[in-house]
Formats: sequence, structure tokens, C-alpha cells
Amino acid sequence: MEKINVIGAGLAGCEAAWQAARRGMSVRLIEMKPKKKTPAHTSDLFGELVCSNSLRNAEVASAAGLLKEELRRMGSLMMEAADASRVSAGGALAVDRVRFASYITDKIRSCERIEVVEEEATEIPQGEITVIATGPLTSDAMAKQIIALTGQGGLSFYDAAAPIVDFASIDMSRAFFASRYDKGDADYINCPMNEAEYKAFYDALIHAEEAKLHDFETDAPLTVFEGCMPVEVMAKRGEDTLRFGPMKPVGIRHPETGESYYAVVQLRREDEVGTMFNLVGFQTHLTFPEQRRVFSMIPGLENAEFLRYGVMHRNTFLNSPELLHADYSLRSHPNIFFAGQMTGVEGYIESAASGYVAGLSAMCRARGQDTPIFPKETMIGAMADYISHGGTGDFQPMNANFGIIPPLAQRVKGGRRVRYAEYARRALETLETFPLLLP
Repeated sequence: MEKINVIGAGLAGCEAAWQAARRGMSVRLIEMKPKKKTPAHTSDLFGELVCSNSLRNAEVASAAGLLKEELRRMGSLMMEAADASRVSAGGALAVDRVRFASYITDKIRSCERIEVVEEEATEIPQGEITVIATGPLTSDAMAKQIIALTGQGGLSFYDAAAPIVDFASIDMSRAFFASRYDKGDADYINCPMNEAEYKAFYDALIHAEEAKLHDFETDAPLTVFEGCMPVEVMAKRGEDTLRFGPMKPVGIRHPETGESYYAVVQLRREDEVGTMFNLVGFQTHLTFPEQRRVFSMIPGLENAEFLRYGVMHRNTFLNSPELLHADYSLRSHPNIFFAGQMTGVEGYIESAASGYVAGLSAMCRARGQDTPIFPKETMIGAMADYISHGGTGDFQPMNANFGIIPPLAQRVKGGRRVRYAEYARRALETLETFPLLLP
């Protein structure tokens, strides 16, 4: 039987390799770590999370939650790893990033049908079925190969990560535990601000020094994905922008006094034992000294020890509606598949979902079978449809959302939550009848 190549051992690449291998296919997984890393990676593990450790909403009646449930029911490796490494985060699914990546790495390396090749891929194998999942920081050599293959260049924007602080260094006499927007358990640390504290913080933030771009980033304009906007860029849109965004105080009161606040910074745990917390929504491109100076103005973080400062890095994606089918194959070269953020899906689980479809499709192509086109009523199918057809205007990366799913046949009364629950019910029922659900 023909062997499938998968280039890249991130979330999408590992999911693609796993889905093909668990269905009996031999897979050659090519990964340049540990010999070489991108500027965004630090560990030698597969499936490394480089930004937040949150996989977003866990509720099935949410777009992100529905996508996770679809993948969970179909035997996704990423969901298996997430459930095994989950940390408390209220209504969100957050993971211990080291345990998460270690779980994936162990599974991939112990699978007898997956051959791991530790080298940088600089060419796309000719005449072979290949899944390219090299991520948002694809190497220059591979980027040139992709451009030569597609005849078009990729588009670039910048992605940012939030700082992480040591829990022991947080002043809990000023901060307190509570739920996020009055949902779920009291898993978030809340750092409250009055009006004077907020305005002083805001003024310092908008005048803080930003870091210089890396050499590989200086040839592209500084544009950012709305869902991962650096906090200083968001702040410059207006004084109250943060108060209606990541610092929204709605539903947050002191558990003992009942006091409400002008603005609140929330921190979410990074690991299972709760020794590390990240600043929710505080992705940033400020210099490290400026991060320490400005973020130490947050009540409770005056003496915080920063275990990791926020970083910003390049992210490149294809003009997928012109290039890819809904099975993630290249229109001009049907034996070549793409997966991950470079296809225009945005987010950890979205990347894993694209890898699931690409791996399944590559397996079918190797067997001479029709590739699966998931129903648009499912979130995994709606994402595939979006990248292959796009929306209105210029193509931009997209998170899972109910706006890309076909509307319900009948109007549902009861508000948005009831309508979303009906979307989820329809999606999961549709998925149950879809072929290739199991190996």
C-alpha cells in the first residue's frame, strides 16, 4: 500500500498522521524539531501550543465546543490529549501544555505505522500523496516550494501570545478568584481596577515601546488577526475598548464584599496544579522591560514574576478559496493536501480539524476512494467549506463560528443560546450518519 507523507508535527500534522495510521495506512511524518525550531517554538515535543493554553469554550452549544465534540466523537488525537491534560478553567477547556504535547508525542512515536523523520523538509515529494502542515512559520525553503506549486504567494499577518506569571508572586490580598463573566466555577484570578487605576494603566499601555520585528518579519506589513489582537493595538482604538473587551467587568464582583469594578484583568491557569497563570486577552508585542513595567501596574501584579513574556510572530496563510477543495487537496495537484493555520483556519482545534480531514482524505486518495466532504451542517464541514469557498471580500483566517453554518430550516424561539443548541443538535445528528466516522 502506498505510504503517505505528512510534513510538520504540529496539531494539524499529528492529527493527519494519526487518522491515516489508525486506519491502516503507513505514514512518514517529517518534522524538523529537535534539530531546528521556529522563533515561536521552545520544546522538542510534537503538538506544542505556542500561544494560549485555552482551547476556548467547552459548551457543546458554542461553535468551539461543537467542533471539539465532533472531533471527540470521531476519535481525534487532539481531543484525546486535551481531555487527558485538562486543567480547571470554568466554562473553557484549557490544558497543561506540557502534558498535552507529551501525550501527543508519545502516541505518535509509539505508533508502529508512523515513521518519524527528524529533518527539515525543503522539497515537496513529487508524485507522492503528501499532507503539508508546516504551520504559520513555514520555513523559507518550504515556502518557496509552495509558491512554485501554487503559482501564488501567501498572505501574512502577525499572531501574539500573552504573558505568564508565577501564581506565588500574585498578591491575592488585592486579587481574588471568581468565574469568568459569572459562568462556571471560580477558576479565574481577577485583578480589579477603579477608574483612576484603569486610566493610568491605559495611558502607560498606549505609550509603551513595542518590540522590533524579527528579520524574517520586516518584509510584511503589520496587520493582525482580530481574534488575537495585541492588547496595545486594541487599546489604541479608544480608551474604553479594553473595558468592553478583555477587561470587561460584567458579572464580576468580589466574593466577600460584593463590590463591582471599573475594569478587571483576568488570569487563567496554565498548568494542572495552578502554579502558572496567563493574562487573558493580553497578547502583546511590547518589549520585555515594558511588559514588566506596564503590566506590574495591574493591581495584584505589582511584584509578579513573569515566567514568560508575551511574544508576536509571523503567520502566513494561503489564498485557500482559489487553491483548495473542501477535502483540503490542492485543486491543481490533487495528491497534495494542506492542513493547519496556513489553510486559513484560525485556532488550535480548527487546525486539528483540518488535519483530521486532510489525513482522512489522503488515506482515501491512497486507496483509490472518493475523499470525504463533510456536511456543511457540521462545524468541521462548515470550516472546510469556508476555506474552499471563502466569504465576502478578501479571504481572512476564520475561527469556528455559527455564522458559517447553513441556517436552520425553521426559526427557533428562545434567543441565541437556544438557537445555538439547535445548531449543535443538528450537527451531531448529521455527523452520526456520515461515513468514515470510525476506522
